[in-house]
Amino acid sequence: MNGGALPPDLSLIIKARDNGENYLFSLLTGYSDPPYGMELREGLYYNPYFSGGAIAMFPPLADGKVEYPDGTKATVSQMAKDVTTLLAYSSSKEQDERKKMGIKTIIGAAFLLVVIYYHKRFRWNLIKHRRVNFE
Repeated sequence: MNGGALPPDLSLIIKARDNGENYLFSLLTGYSDPPYGMELREGLYYNPYFSGGAIAMFPPLADGKVEYPDGTKATVSQMAKDVTTLLAYSSSKEQDERKKMGIKTIIGAAFLLVVIYYHKRFRWNLIKHRRVNFE
């Protein structure tokens, strides 16, 4: 189906492009009929969000293909949002660890700030306000 090529890893596209989540959402929902006068070769589909407008990927989403347990209507935009959110999460698996490390760093910096303030205020106070008499 891909002409012998491996399918693209869309989680990498989310990280590689600026505004990657919105690009992928637009790409998944943007399939339409080509404008008047535009001829597409066999096996290509029109998508204005893809550079050149002709993409070889078959439209992957269609209404009603998924049943949500909570009764959400399975529209193309809802499924594209779910796919995009999942790919964004899976593209940065270390995000939770980075957030935990960030909280630890902020707590450590706050503690260090208190220690530095104490040292400046009470230890250097004696040196800072010392009088020297030259007689």
